[in-house]
This record gives sequence, structure tokens and C-alpha cells, in this order.
Amino acid sequence: MKVFLLEDDTDLSELLTYHLQKEGFEVVSFSKGVELLERVKEEKPSLFILDVMVPSLDGFRVANILRSSPETKDVPIIFLTAKTAEEDKLRGFELGADDYITKPFSIKELLARIRAVMRRYGALKESGIVKLGSLTVDMERMEVRRDKEPINLTKTEFTILKTLLENYGKPVSREYLLEQVLKKEVYDRTIDVHVKNLREKLGKEGEWIKTVRGVGYKLEEA
Repeated sequence: MKVFLLEDDTDLSELLTYHLQKEGFEVVSFSKGVELLERVKEEKPSLFILDVMVPSLDGFRVANILRSSPETKDVPIIFLTAKTAEEDKLRGFELGADDYITKPFSIKELLARIRAVMRRYGALKESGIVKLGSLTVDMERMEVRRDKEPINLTKTEFTILKTLLENYGKPVSREYLLEQVLKKEVYDRTIDVHVKNLREKLGKEGEWIKTVRGVGYKLEEA
């Protein structure tokens, strides 16, 4: 499994490369965003780890370009950064990050979070079936079951659930759900009504859908 690492701190880059290689990853490191983008034209990795604060083309701008490309829009991205402000984290997630790790961090934490991200992607890609507490979500058949009992969701409710699952642990804005997912130009509180109904139908797992004030919603274990 290949990782593209963007980090301009040479010592940290070497340390991360060493530990990632010990875990079985093949690592290609870059100190400049433009170099990473040039390499992506030749090959696609399984994961991007991007330091936000690198010279010239920073990690946010690199991520924006990667998410705009059909070839890399689905490759997971983890941000590494010294920026701890909530608005920076939200910006990172809005750009499509799968995780956002603030410095300083432990190598064990980084590896654990990489494994979590890759498990989510693997589950979605390999089987299309995701476990959500005691629920089973079949992404292809658009079915949700608790044990053998089906939970009847509308197409809109399932689309919202699918999007939140694909962005597990990170905020998804109302605007994104309206424009990109539902493809409708309607009052944004319409989303709140759909989410309210979805929460009620999912029962205890509905509590995993959390409101992010001023942004939208995110899904994570309660």
C-alpha cells in the first residue's frame, strides 16, 4: 500500500517514513506540494498524508486540487498540522479530509488513525456493507437492517446516511448535502427535517448523528 507524504520538516518526514515502512507501507515523501501533484500524474497512492503548513502550495490547496481530480477524488487524505483552531479543522474537513491530526502527536496515534481511515475505505470498497452499531447498512442495495428487521428509509434519508457514513467523524455542511447530495435548491432547514426523521428511524444509532453548530452534521459513535 503506497502513501504519498507531504512534509517539509526533514526530520519529521524521515521519522514518519521509518514508522510507516515498519507497518508495511511504501512511502514516497515530498517537501513541496507541486512535486506531489506532478508525481500523482504518474501514479496514484492509497493514502495522502499532507502537512498543511508547507511553503508555496500548502496542504489545503493541494487537497483541493486532489479532490477536484477524478483520478484522486476518492483517495483518503489525512492532514498533519500545527493549526489547532476549530475553523482550520472545519476547513480541512470541508476540503474532503478524512482525518485531521494536530501537532505534536504520537506515532501510535497516527498509525491507529491511519488504520481506522483505511478500514472505512476498505469496507466501502470491498463489500459495500458497513456496520453501524447493531445496524447493517448495504450501500449498494440501499438497505438498512437491525438483525433481520428492515428499517424503511426514504431515498433522501438513505442518501444523507450514506454521505455521513462516507465522511465518518467529520462535519458535512448543510450546503453540501443540499447542492451535492440532494441536488436541490431548497431552504436549508429541509435537511434538518430529513435528519430528524432519520434519527428517529435509526433508534439508538440515530444518536450518532450529531449537530455541528453553524455547519451541519457529522456521524460518529455516541
